[in-house]
Amino acid sequence: MAELKTFRSARSQETADIAVARRVLETECEGLAALARSVDFSFAEAVEVMSRAHGRGRVIVTGMGKSGHVGRKIAATLASTGTPAQFVHPAEASHGDLGMITARDAVLAISNSGETPELSDIIAYTKRHAIPLVAMTASGESALAAAADVLIRLPDTDEACPLNLAPTTSTTMMVALGDAVAVALLERVGFSQEDFKLRHPGGQLGKRLIKVERLMHKGDRIPLARPDIVMSEALLIMTSHSFGCIGLVDGDDRLVGVVTDGDLRRNMGERLLKMPAAEVMTPGPRTIPPDALADQALRVMNENSITSLFVVTDDRPVGILHIHDCLRAGVD
Repeated sequence: MAELKTFRSARSQETADIAVARRVLETECEGLAALARSVDFSFAEAVEVMSRAHGRGRVIVTGMGKSGHVGRKIAATLASTGTPAQFVHPAEASHGDLGMITARDAVLAISNSGETPELSDIIAYTKRHAIPLVAMTASGESALAAAADVLIRLPDTDEACPLNLAPTTSTTMMVALGDAVAVALLERVGFSQEDFKLRHPGGQLGKRLIKVERLMHKGDRIPLARPDIVMSEALLIMTSHSFGCIGLVDGDDRLVGVVTDGDLRRNMGERLLKMPAAEVMTPGPRTIPPDALADQALRVMNENSITSLFVVTDDRPVGILHIHDCLRAGVD
């Protein structure tokens, strides 16, 4: 009986926890919806101010407490998407780190109340050196809002905390607004996949952005022959190259077909070794360009149940890629 009561008590607590989770998420979703409705030309002005720092300086992000944690995330997102950025802690700024901020920069200061005292020295520094100041705050009447060149105002919404005190909805809106700024700047400068790769060489993102040309086999490693080669000779080339296939090229060195292990099985018989490869080949094979992403090549191979892809430029083979090349590189 005691075990049953304990079980019911635990289930009751789990139900209450789930209700809390849903209430918090719904409250924060409402905050994000209000934020989306509140976005106006001041957002565009803020993006313009920060874009002018691009190429000549950085976006300096600052904030205290939870706003500071959000600021670090925003600075990291900006830097990884093409906008040079740096987080400067406002308390440390008052003890020498103001020297990190130059006249070529723009400052994004984050404070929900807009009255964070630790920001006062940075604010004064921007005024003294004519450094553009963008404020992200919920209070349009605050000291930060009054000092800012551009104000991005957060809507007045309830925190998800039942006491309406702990920064929850407000910090979620700050993170989302920072993402919006980063993406707007990204699109302004035409940030590309290649740019993204240069900033993310490690981890799974870097692996997914590896290009085919870095992994493909070239030169004598490519199994190639003319379509009139007899299958006995074609098999020797297939075996020596270990890709399970051979590419057939015409007089202009254009790929016209491939012979794979599957083609061998379909044509198995007494005549096979004496047949010209052209009679056995699969015409119009799947190919990939060298500048395609390895992630894309792996997807093509998986979708077509094949293990190798010829890499072509103007229909001429310049390499061959095996599925194991992708897997060894960590592309999955």
